[in-house]
Amino acid sequence: VQLVESGGGVVRPGGSLRLSCVASGFDFKSATISWVRRAPGKGPERVSRLSPSGGATYSTNFVRGRFTASRDNDKNTLYLQMNSLKPEDTAVYYCNARLFPSNSWGQGTQVTVSS
Repeated sequence: VQLVESGGGVVRPGGSLRLSCVASGFDFKSATISWVRRAPGKGPERVSRLSPSGGATYSTNFVRGRFTASRDNDKNTLYLQMNSLKPEDTAVYYCNARLFPSNSWGQGTQVTVSS
């Protein structure tokens, strides 16, 4: 099982980034996929979760309306479009795949929002 995130970087407040997570080694289309972030000095926070059919839920009001999660089951890829970024969004962003009995994580991609 492998999950590889990309797309992070440094962006000014108000800017946008699109994160990607390419999966391999398991039945991606059957897995529940999440984006989880961890800010400096804080615990992990789930940003969004997508069901196998692509239905997305957003776990924090702080990102609702600004972030959009999606998946392309043909490409085994998960996306997170992040708009109107704020300094508080600075974190390492991880993708997580759950397909019983496995629970797999990527290595993370750093997002820094700073002027």
